[in-house]
Amino acid sequence: MALTYQQLLTAVPLVLRAGNVPNIVGDAGIGKSALVEEVARQMGAQLYTTVVSLSEKGDLAIPVPPLTSDSFVETKDYGRLANVQYGYAETLIQIIKFAEGHPKQPIIWFLDEFNRGSQAVQSELMNLVLQRRINSLQLPAQVKMIIAENPDSTMLGFGDREYDVAVGDAAINDRTVRLVMTTAPAEWLKWARHRQPAINPLVIKYLSDHPDRLLVVASGPESDLAPTPRAWERVSSNLDELERLPRPVQEQLASDLFTGDLGAVVGESFARFVLAQGSELTLAAVQTSAAGQEQFHSAAEAAKVNLLREWVAQPGAYGLDTEQGAAAFVKLLRLVSADGQVAVVQSVGEVGLPLLTAMYQQAATAPAGAVAALYRELARVASQGERRR
Repeated sequence: MALTYQQLLTAVPLVLRAGNVPNIVGDAGIGKSALVEEVARQMGAQLYTTVVSLSEKGDLAIPVPPLTSDSFVETKDYGRLANVQYGYAETLIQIIKFAEGHPKQPIIWFLDEFNRGSQAVQSELMNLVLQRRINSLQLPAQVKMIIAENPDSTMLGFGDREYDVAVGDAAINDRTVRLVMTTAPAEWLKWARHRQPAINPLVIKYLSDHPDRLLVVASGPESDLAPTPRAWERVSSNLDELERLPRPVQEQLASDLFTGDLGAVVGESFARFVLAQGSELTLAAVQTSAAGQEQFHSAAEAAKVNLLREWVAQPGAYGLDTEQGAAAFVKLLRLVSADGQVAVVQSVGEVGLPLLTAMYQQAATAPAGAVAALYRELARVASQGERRR
């Protein structure tokens, strides 16, 4: 089970009010940091963040030499001893100073990328999370802890993940509340439409047509980059700047610019989609040009189906009873969903017997040709449509 961003806006404060530590687990770029910032705003809390993956052992508190003569202890038999004190990190000092100056205001200390820190760093933070203590310093009661982790392959539901993380200590798992974060494209798109600065409308349109591409988990060395909500925000701002450039420059840069955030498959698809804007997808373009066929790939499902249904009714050089028309048509038909294919085949039946007769005659003349292949494909789709009823 997993919770969306909006659900976590309720769940995280609930866990904090209960006196427990939320452990937000989610893929990189999914929005964990943005979630904690929003929780802090809603609670009126002062937020401090420590990125554990960038921390070294001793960063929070390290022994320092005594600073005054009172720090030395004279002994009879063992000489002069130094009573070593601890120097605390600037973040911790700021937290203590803020707590003293604002005793009634809640404070959230966010330990991000907790399990990407070394085992030594995680061990050092154990007392902070579990006992709320660093050496002799007890955290003020108003300080609430939140940790965030990337999933590792030992976590239920994340067996395919390959993040470079240190598997968490059992004590952390036992003393924190794991809240798994998932994406909800409808939520993200609603947020994107009202965000300031605004998410580029083409990003919103593309993800409305392809909601499954908001987050794609990369797997294997051939796909080290993949879409995440955070990546789409970067794509939006890059696209804002790209649109200011001359069209030829846009065409040169778009593919590399977007694949650098989204990976090859989605990045190239989004680049085609962006470059296709302003040139209306027409039946003639799809039939006669490679650019039109590329644009068809990124079109919405309804647009694809309507275009193919229009094609069915059109006689002439690209009619379905011609070799070149059938060859082009069957390739695009396979890009449509199963339900869309059934709708297109129904249009063939609506056109009537003359078209089917012409296709049958051509198929009989050239059984290895494109018309024969299309005829068989239409029969297959029709039979599947019958079985689904």
